[in-house]
Amino acid sequence: MAEPLSDDQIVKELNSLPSWTHENDKLSKEFNFDNFRDAMAFINRIAFEAEEQVHHPEIFNVYNTVNISLSTHDAGGKVTEKDIKLANTIESLYN
Repeated sequence: MAEPLSDDQIVKELNSLPSWTHENDKLSKEFNFDNFRDAMAFINRIAFEAEEQVHHPEIFNVYNTVNISLSTHDAGGKVTEKDIKLANTIESLYN
């Protein structure tokens, strides 16, 4: 079982994750693209990485906007290192 991070640990990690927020026990970020196709391509790249990490985000898409939320189910829906790792991976896919 993954161990939840403390609020201080999460704040420290968010310093290297631009525009990610922590509220309601989740890390979240909105990503914007030029069009629907680019947004869907991003989602598909996330899917492959999430499968590799065996950690799956909540993904919500409307046209060119993708909203991602991360928490760890086996840690009671809290933020863990798994979420930080996947957030960093998602950032690398966006840049």
